Amino acid sequence: MLHLPVTVFTLFLMLLSFHSPTAGAASFSQQEEEQIERFQRYLRIRTAHPNPDYAAAAAFLLAEARSIGLRDVSLEFAAGKPLVLLSWIGSDPSLPSLLLNSHMDSVPAEPSRWLHPPFAAVRDAEGRIFARGAQDDKCIAVQYLEAIRNLKASGFAPLRSIHVSLVPDEEIGGDDGAAKFSASEQFRELNIGFMLDEGQASPKDEFRVFYADRSPLSLIVTAVGAPGHGSRMYDGGAMENLMDCVEAAAKFRASQFDQVKHGSKANSEVISVNPVYMKAGTPSSTVSHSVYIFPLEFCMILVLKAHSFVFSSKFCS
Repeated sequence: MLHLPVTVFTLFLMLLSFHSPTAGAASFSQQEEEQIERFQRYLRIRTAHPNPDYAAAAAFLLAEARSIGLRDVSLEFAAGKPLVLLSWIGSDPSLPSLLLNSHMDSVPAEPSRWLHPPFAAVRDAEGRIFARGAQDDKCIAVQYLEAIRNLKASGFAPLRSIHVSLVPDEEIGGDDGAAKFSASEQFRELNIGFMLDEGQASPKDEFRVFYADRSPLSLIVTAVGAPGHGSRMYDGGAMENLMDCVEAAAKFRASQFDQVKHGSKANSEVISVNPVYMKAGTPSSTVSHSVYIFPLEFCMILVLKAHSFVFSSKFCS
């Protein structure tokens, strides 16, 4: 059984109380409208890779923190990548503290494939908000701040200190964000006893609490073979050789996913395998397709997630 300190449990309940309205909701309270408006403002800051606007995101978060009386500091372990650290000091700061973590960056967005512009934070008639980073995971940072805002307004005073870390670079491995922060003297001084981070999004008013996370591994597969003209048919080509790996990965993925589909295991209990990148061929400068040459190499990146893997940040050159 997981035992939470009273401060942690109280804050956890407040986090659960901040949720998106159900589909078809026609009206919102003034407090809900203000919460939604702050969320939309954060979503409109373009923090998608490859050029996340960390400065604007940090400025927004610092302003919100100051509006509710939190201590704040902006750390920078790598140039141009601020890490915002907020603190609500408890009445007994000698006790192990609580750390709430969220990341500022998000994955890229292709505007042409979106129903609404990905950085407009459009809210439709059913209360749904469309924006890159809405679930992963700007909603988490806003929930932290709104929970603390509500607790402060109710007169609650924590016994132990509560810290909020808002980190850069999570979507590309976290080397210049959480990794350097966790190895720093500033982190050690926080005396963390319990930490909460992102989990899985839920379309309902139900939230799953996770006590562990899987580590990612980027597996780079490079297949080589005999080059030749694109019109030829022959054995031993690079793509043919790569297919052996693709078929093996697909078979293993199916065996893991079947366990989830049948209900014997949860998503978090299996090893996920997904291809995320492929590189091959010789691009043409005059037409929209590649030159008709069978390439010497095919490169593919598979992302695996399991409990015991170590992250690798290598990419195809």
